[in-house]
Amino acid sequence: MKILKIDHIGIAAKSIKQVAPFWSAILGLQITGRETVEEQKATTAFLPVGESELEILESTSPEGAIAKFIESRGEGIQHIALRVDNIEEALKELKEKGVRLIDEKPRRGAGGAKIAFIHPKSTNGVLLELSER
Repeated sequence: MKILKIDHIGIAAKSIKQVAPFWSAILGLQITGRETVEEQKATTAFLPVGESELEILESTSPEGAIAKFIESRGEGIQHIALRVDNIEEALKELKEKGVRLIDEKPRRGAGGAKIAFIHPKSTNGVLLELSER
């Protein structure tokens, strides 16, 4: 598996509109796009930072993973995403090494990326996303 870079850091928020002023007006980062990913029940806003991005995530449903995360842990960092060159190969390799996966096959993420999550029980409590663009 070849990890290319930190793709993004996902930040769970109750409202993108409420948290965006800190990132934009105070830190000077610009939101370059928003997207609703229906299958994940989330709206995302991306803010580029160098070669990586911050991704603000807002749930579109009380049953969504972001809403459940905020309910149990509050707003804040929800996941770290690593960009890989071949997500299918990466998942195969991790599974062979006994790593617990949330997604054994990639799914569609924001921006058309292929994504898959590794279970926090295999990463000392960090929700890790693999991303291929």
